[in-house]
Amino acid sequence: MTPSHPLDGGPSPLRRFALPALFVLGLFALLWLRAPTHGSSAGEREAVFDGRVMGTTWKVKVIAAKGQDPSPVQRAAAEALMAVDREMSTYKPDSLLMRLNRQPVHKPLQISASLRRVLLAAAEVSQRSGGAFDITVGSLVDAWGFGPKGAGQAPDAATIQRLRAQMGWQKLKLGPMDATRTTEGLRLDLSAIAKGFGADEAARAVEALGFHRYMVEVGGEVCVKGKNLSGQPWQLGVEKPDTPTREAITVLGLSSGAMATSGDYRKYREVDGKRVSHSIDPRTGRPITHQLASVSVLADDCMTADAWATALSVLGPKEGLEIAEREGIAAYMLVRQGNGFDALQSSHFRSRNENGEE
Repeated sequence: MTPSHPLDGGPSPLRRFALPALFVLGLFALLWLRAPTHGSSAGEREAVFDGRVMGTTWKVKVIAAKGQDPSPVQRAAAEALMAVDREMSTYKPDSLLMRLNRQPVHKPLQISASLRRVLLAAAEVSQRSGGAFDITVGSLVDAWGFGPKGAGQAPDAATIQRLRAQMGWQKLKLGPMDATRTTEGLRLDLSAIAKGFGADEAARAVEALGFHRYMVEVGGEVCVKGKNLSGQPWQLGVEKPDTPTREAITVLGLSSGAMATSGDYRKYREVDGKRVSHSIDPRTGRPITHQLASVSVLADDCMTADAWATALSVLGPKEGLEIAEREGIAAYMLVRQGNGFDALQSSHFRSRNENGEE
């Protein structure tokens, strides 16, 4: 049963800070290379569409049956993603999310069903992860130089304490059609969940056109359904961290669901000569310091995978794997060990990877 939480004033949800995602690079050229459509002996075709949104790229690959026109996919996917960006961007001052961030304390703001759904899902992961995931960490993200304003001086202890007093996912209250900030300075940042939700929305748009074999990728967050053109599960590579040549350390097979990856090696900055991770632990107000380089999560939907990838990345290998087992999360972790990496998997991950045990 999904646990209850103080945000939900209406129906239960249907069920990182992480920029950009560590894209699944296994067999990259084969999967994503822009090329003419390819066909099978059954007259099926593979078509690829792409674009830019949310400060990153998106790609959609569909398998079209004989006589099925895939051309509407480009517009449908783009419109679905732009709609999410218009509502949930922290870079657009007129987005619904930024209007909520400016809304006076204790004054409800009417919000869309889509935004409410994402806020409810975020609250659920916050609760189940013990606060390792928290969309109200935005002010601390900014303070450490990873927000829209860019880098500055690292915050001192007093600033961190002040900002932590303003945040907390429980301080946002949701009604059936509105949201209310209950603390001055509370600022929401959906960077760790919005791209996943965008991938879900693009996938729904593709399915609405009658396509039931596809791969949707938004900034590294991936949704798939059905088999690829060869009749095999979609092959998703997990990138090997800390390498100048982007290569896959392992390749996963998936024919239903989503995968999201979060890590500390693509997005960071230097502070006093030291490397500072972009992943901020909401429980301490400081960047993570453990040896977990990346974590990939498989889930039924990409919004859930996206949020949990961030939460486990914050928790680290020991606590993260314990919580993944407790909460039924399919997680694959790469932990720095000397000059290489140790791979850790939850039992739920082994059962979802269709390529077999890694």
